[in-house]
Amino acid sequence: MKWTDTLDIAIALAEAHPDIDPAKVRFTDLMQWVLDLPGFDDDPKRCGEKILEAIQLAWIDEAD
Repeated sequence: MKWTDTLDIAIALAEAHPDIDPAKVRFTDLMQWVLDLPGFDDDPKRCGEKILEAIQLAWIDEAD
């Protein structure tokens, strides 16, 4: 997975952290959780606030 795979990342985060409210996750935690996902292989330097926001919104949609 790469940073641009927001839906795949959101699904993986929902499975890895089922008891977490994605609307309350800090971006610093979100970034680390994405980096820790199995199958994630992208440069941490390519991540920015817009990417994290897109991932968070996709995760919120997935949780609903």
